[in-house]
Amino acid sequence: MAYKPDSPKATRMQEIWLKFLLWRERHIKEKTFVIVLALLTGIFGGFMALLLKYLIHLISSLLSKGINITEANFLYLVYPVVGILLCIIFVKFWVKDNISHGVTRVLYAISQNKSRLKPHNIYTSLIASSVTIGFGGSVGAEGPIVATGAAIGSNLGQLFKMSPRILMILVGCGAAAGIAGIFKAPIAGMLFTLEVLMLDLTTVSVMPLIISSVTAATIAYIFTGYDVEFHFVQSDVFTMGRIPFVILLGLFCGLVSVYFTRVMMMMERFFGKVLHRQWHRALIGGVILAVLIFLFPPLYGEGYTAINNLLGSDPGAIVDSSLFYSDASNKHFILTFIGCIIIFKGFATSATNGAGGVGGTFAPSLYVGCMTGFFFAFLINNYMGLEMQLSAKNFALMGMAGVMAGVMHAPLMAIFLTAEMTGGYELFLPLLIVSAISYGTIKFFEPYSIYTMRLAQKGELLTHHKDKAVLTLLKMDSVIEQDFICVHPDMSLKQMVEVISRSNRNLFPVVDNDGLLLGIVLLDDIRNIMFRPDLYRKMFVRRFMSMPPAKIEVGQQMEVVMKTFDDTGAWNLPVVENGKYVGFVSKSKIFNSYRRVLRHYSDD
Repeated sequence: MAYKPDSPKATRMQEIWLKFLLWRERHIKEKTFVIVLALLTGIFGGFMALLLKYLIHLISSLLSKGINITEANFLYLVYPVVGILLCIIFVKFWVKDNISHGVTRVLYAISQNKSRLKPHNIYTSLIASSVTIGFGGSVGAEGPIVATGAAIGSNLGQLFKMSPRILMILVGCGAAAGIAGIFKAPIAGMLFTLEVLMLDLTTVSVMPLIISSVTAATIAYIFTGYDVEFHFVQSDVFTMGRIPFVILLGLFCGLVSVYFTRVMMMMERFFGKVLHRQWHRALIGGVILAVLIFLFPPLYGEGYTAINNLLGSDPGAIVDSSLFYSDASNKHFILTFIGCIIIFKGFATSATNGAGGVGGTFAPSLYVGCMTGFFFAFLINNYMGLEMQLSAKNFALMGMAGVMAGVMHAPLMAIFLTAEMTGGYELFLPLLIVSAISYGTIKFFEPYSIYTMRLAQKGELLTHHKDKAVLTLLKMDSVIEQDFICVHPDMSLKQMVEVISRSNRNLFPVVDNDGLLLGIVLLDDIRNIMFRPDLYRKMFVRRFMSMPPAKIEVGQQMEVVMKTFDDTGAWNLPVVENGKYVGFVSKSKIFNSYRRVLRHYSDD
């Protein structure tokens, strides 16, 4: 296609914008301007969170009109499949990009793409997740709103030509705004960025994060009122005598978190490796999801109604609209029903995403946690024969924090989010205990959270290992040195000496006529013969060349490169591409680049 120059009007607008950017650079300090961008990110992120919640509620309300809660609803076999198909069509023919796993995509952008997210990420996840969840997809809206908020921050920063270091902060601000806006939880929003995205808390980042979180939460309060997300009233006072049961709940939540995480990853591998065609994934995932929702209606959508029922001490309502409505008063059945929900929620969530829906695992971890806490207390109260009764709704609240802390590896965020969403600050001590023990339990089994595991397995995770983070920011092309003179195996010692006289290096790659690397010649290895004229025509390069201790392939991760240096003890290693010589990489070059990047990203 022929190149079409910009119109005069567009060119004029670009000139005006460039002048504004230059004016801003001269008159507004970067730290001050970052605060302004954080405020804008918080405003836009807050409104997008409101829009997402409104769309989900609108679609869900329209579809649930006329549903009889006293009998099974066969539309549950249809709605989820329709929602997934609509989402697939939208993504395949409109978006034409991967928008699944919102938090993981944000982590990838930070790790591998200098915190740059595409403009379409501002709205595409929002639309796709609204349809998915509104039609019953058993996922959460928090992952998509994190991706949306992060995209807002990233694109604002790109618009104003901010550096990658500032883009990273603005991505964090957008993610914090998304969480704060959708949950009315500003502290949790900021802690999400620090614990899940693992951005450093510095003097540059702390104020923008606070401003964006508070701004988004304020917008949510203004337009939806001061009510908390989940209605919880602590009618049962928590006593210290229940601490042993709180500790046991923490262990139980940690084990449930391990189970949930492994089910999710197992199902993700199944959909990714076994089912190669999109429509096969959609069919099988849709059928799994539809059957599970038909049997267990609380799995429909985010499941917030079921959470409110358990926090409101109304466990019987959990069987509404199911085949088992008549068993609502049977405590044995209720316990079994809730246990099945805990077991199958991971399958329903992964089936939704695997089939082609768009949603996150944030709300499912809250949901499973609530069920886990209620199940634990209900089991103790009805089958252990203890005189002291546990408050099922108090333990449901603690379970929310426990499983979230385990699945997301974010205990502080889990504690404050649970308290902010429910107003359950009176239970702050048991929330601390459950979250800490659950987190410690899952760390014994799984070193990475459900978000970071995908990137960690590929070696693409930046934020959670600061030393590896800086190495990840280094690119192979920037450290390859190519000022080495190549020699051939048939060259004589005399010719080799002539090459040495023209070179500033003490290392020489040996290549054949096709450019394949055959070996290397070290100056120290031939120093004892290079001044013997009698050997000039008798000795050839192939006689005194040696093999390098290792070779670096073009495109290798810098973490792998450094491990190779450590294993070999070498100072210089050759770089090859399909066996052909490209250049050398040295420790000193890497260390210099490492220090430069470290100063750039740590500069306050």
